[in-house]
Amino acid sequence: MNGAAYLSIIRPVNAVVAGLAGILASIIATSTIPAEFFWIFCIVLAITGAGNVINDYYDREIDAINQPDRPIPSGQIIPGHALIYAILLFLIGNGIAILFTPLTLAGITMVNSVLLWLYASFLKKTPLFGNISVSYLAASIFLFGGAIQGIQGIISVLPIAGATCGVMLARELIKDAEDMPGDKEHGARTFPLLYGIRATIFLALISAFAGVIMSLLLYSRWGPFYLGAILLVDAIILFGAIRGLKATNSEEMIKAKSSKILKAGMFASLLVFLLSAVVL
Repeated sequence: MNGAAYLSIIRPVNAVVAGLAGILASIIATSTIPAEFFWIFCIVLAITGAGNVINDYYDREIDAINQPDRPIPSGQIIPGHALIYAILLFLIGNGIAILFTPLTLAGITMVNSVLLWLYASFLKKTPLFGNISVSYLAASIFLFGGAIQGIQGIISVLPIAGATCGVMLARELIKDAEDMPGDKEHGARTFPLLYGIRATIFLALISAFAGVIMSLLLYSRWGPFYLGAILLVDAIILFGAIRGLKATNSEEMIKAKSSKILKAGMFASLLVFLLSAVVL
């Protein structure tokens, strides 16, 4: 058994960062460090790792061409063993959630586990639905934090999750627009390849605008200081989405740097959410 390969396939850095993001989200959702923070870290780490493994399992033939050094195509891990490993990690994450966290949080863990499997096996190749799945999974980290306080806690963080989902979807669509040449060469069926770059950019702008509107709903929770800070961040996000409106091809889309600006806006919004939760 190659222990290094089994560690590598879960993408440990990504898994740990996701776990830390889970703790951060719980602080934002509850305005304190919850007693369950350690379990949240473990759950998110295990489920993220499981998602990475099941993704590599279904992508093993593509990786054999594009990333032959990955654990499965390089022969370090047998595909069947990778499948068992993914199932084990999913069971560990869900088991911890059921045993040590509220039922609401365990329910979200189960839903996300199913969605990660569906994404790897099917949704990734489905235009728009794959993008929506990734966006929801990124936003659901805040639902984890809210779920500590039950249904009411989930409701309280819906604007944060909605804002994150909207901007994330915009970035996902714009990245697909940037990647059109490579995706076309590999036979991918992305939204911009099917419906064109203009429709993709407009949909991304609508999604970003929806995310901005959701972020403004938090004014009633955190007040005028939050509103001033988030308006600056929202301006960055909308600027990033609008930057691509004149693009007619992938090269122009890349030069517009829309996805990078949106990414910067997302990190800035996370900082505003955190400071507002702790200070205001």
